[in-house]
Amino acid sequence: MDLTFLGTGTSQGVPLLTCTCRVCTSPDPRDRRFRSSVWLHDKDLSIVIDTSPDFRSQALRASIPKLDAVLYTHSHADHIAGFDDLRTYSVKNGNCIPIYADPFTLSRLEKAFDYAFDLKVRSPAYVCPEPHPITGPFSIGSATFTPLPVPHGSISTTGFRIDIAGQPRAAYLPDCAAVPTPIRDQIRHIPILIIDGLREEPHPTHLTIAQAIEISQDIRAGQTWLTHLTHQTLHAERDASLPTPVHLAYDTLRLTL
Repeated sequence: MDLTFLGTGTSQGVPLLTCTCRVCTSPDPRDRRFRSSVWLHDKDLSIVIDTSPDFRSQALRASIPKLDAVLYTHSHADHIAGFDDLRTYSVKNGNCIPIYADPFTLSRLEKAFDYAFDLKVRSPAYVCPEPHPITGPFSIGSATFTPLPVPHGSISTTGFRIDIAGQPRAAYLPDCAAVPTPIRDQIRHIPILIIDGLREEPHPTHLTIAQAIEISQDIRAGQTWLTHLTHQTLHAERDASLPTPVHLAYDTLRLTL
C-alpha cells in the first residue's frame, strides 16, 4: 500500500494569492502546496482522505484511475470543497461513491451538497454518495481505519490510524491543535506519522512545528512528515534543520506503508 500526498498546504494554499514572499515565489516545486489531502492506493484499493478545492488538479496530477471510497476528517472548506469533482468516479463506480465521516461532518456535507444526498432530486449523472457514519474502527479492503478524534479550535477533527494486514502502519492527523494522551497511546511507535505542522508561531487551531516534533518524539514514531504548511516555511531551509526522523512533506511525495 502506498500513500501519496496530493496536497500539503494550509487552507489558502501556497503560493498565497497576491503574495510575493520568498516562499510564494520560490522555484522549488516543494514550495508549491495544494490544500492538504492524501491518496492511499495499491493494485486493488484506491481511497482519498478529504477532497480539497484543488481535488480535480490533484487527481489529474496523480492519475487517480478510480476511487473505492472517500474519507473525511472534517467539514472545513479546504477539506470538502472538491466534493463535486467526485462525479466522474461516482459514475464509473455505477453511480455510487462510499463516503466515510463522523456524524457531524456527514450532516455538514449533506447540507452543503444537498443535491447529491437528496434521493428525491439526485441525478445519477452527478455525485451519488453512499454515507457511512464513522462510529469506530472500520475496514475497506485490506486497510483498517481507527478514528482518532483531535481538537481543532471549536470542533473535533477525525484523524486516522491506518492498519494494513492487521498491523498499524501510519497515522494521519492533518488538522489539530493538540494530540491528547489517549490518542497518543493509540499511535505509539507508529512507523509513519503524518501530522499538522502549520508554522513556527502559535496558532489557536493548529500545531506549531515545535509541537509536532514533541509529539513525534513522545510517541517514538519511526518517521514523521509535517503537513498543512503555510507560506512561512521554505522547504529546503526548514527541512534541513529538522531533527531526525522528522521531515516536511511535499506534494507528490509517495510513501510505502
